[in-house]
Amino acid sequence: MTNAVTNVVAELIPHFEGYVYPNEATQQPLWSILIVLYPYITGLVAGAFIMASLVRVFNVKALEPVYRLSMLTAFAFLLCAPLPLLFHLGHPERCFEVMMTPHLTSPMAIFGFVYAWYLMAVLLLELWFDYRRDFVEWSEVTPGFRGTLYRLFTVGVTDVSDPALKLDFKIGHILSVVGIPSAFLLHGYVGFIFGSVKANPWWGNALMPIIFIMSAMVSGIALCVFNYMVLSWVRRKALDMKCLDVMCMFLFYALVVDAAIEGLDWIHRIYSAEEGFQVIQYMAREKLFYTLSLGQVTLGTLVPLLLLGSLQLLRRRVPDLIRRRMYFASGALILLGVLAMRWNVVIGGQTFSKSLRGVMTYKMEFAGLEGWYMGAALLLLPFIILTVFVKIFLSEKLPSTAPLEPHPAHAR
Repeated sequence: MTNAVTNVVAELIPHFEGYVYPNEATQQPLWSILIVLYPYITGLVAGAFIMASLVRVFNVKALEPVYRLSMLTAFAFLLCAPLPLLFHLGHPERCFEVMMTPHLTSPMAIFGFVYAWYLMAVLLLELWFDYRRDFVEWSEVTPGFRGTLYRLFTVGVTDVSDPALKLDFKIGHILSVVGIPSAFLLHGYVGFIFGSVKANPWWGNALMPIIFIMSAMVSGIALCVFNYMVLSWVRRKALDMKCLDVMCMFLFYALVVDAAIEGLDWIHRIYSAEEGFQVIQYMAREKLFYTLSLGQVTLGTLVPLLLLGSLQLLRRRVPDLIRRRMYFASGALILLGVLAMRWNVVIGGQTFSKSLRGVMTYKMEFAGLEGWYMGAALLLLPFIILTVFVKIFLSEKLPSTAPLEPHPAHAR
């Protein structure tokens, strides 16, 4: 009987090491896998939009084949960005309280307004101005339900004269310029939420918003590389190696800056050795060894840096097949590494005690609202939505239209 009671208590009370306050020893971290996915998905949105802005704003012609794919990627993931928060609430209808009674001193409450601005006023409008001419022409030659869908997307604006198209491009360019700081705001404020928690030495850091922004750029560009290579493979089409080389060049530069900032953060922590540094050091070496030292640092940063850096120096000497495999491996590893970084920040910051002399263990369930299955479903959902978008807006069966110069080319 005693053993049975002991086993039940062991199941209810999380395992911990060192000195932990009694109230902490009886509870699991409040933020789980859903809050890990929330900054991860929003970061992918911001990075994919920055990737598209390189074409529209900075006129990088080599990236034109992936412009629309990057925009659709950002839109698909943005639609899913608030879902982890809504599921974490337990009662999603409670989110309307934040919308109806804004609390401007709460960064989390401001998210609704930032999200609505970025979705409706930036990304959705830019996509519409970019596709408006195509909607008009596709609606005239496409029969059935899809043709009706294209006619609805025109919202009655069917003028495709040169002045109208030039106005579309001008407005789209303005939206792209406005969208760059909006993308930084969308994800930078997530880092601000963690960085403003002064009582937590893992989170309370002025560099946290910058780290989140740079990791978002890295992960978003890596996602565009991944999607472009997978889409080309599925369609059995040859990759544009010049486009891929330029994409991975920007990916390498962003990764260098991101690694430098995160390295500076750790150097500052080691040098200052403030209160709580010993428990952070213990977590990096023991508790978070697989996700931090191995996943985030080694596989997610150092290996892609070596692969992409070597290709920047020896690009012309490496055959295309080997180069494509190295690019694909780098993109996939970076995506996993940034996901591990989000895990380390959200879960790692909650697992050490407020006493700064003990750590707890986070045990995640497989099923349930906060389990692995729900996390996997929320990660797969934006890819499913993107597949539908590709079928509707990037289908090879759609008639091709000559883009208005300097309008971005179609990603087909």
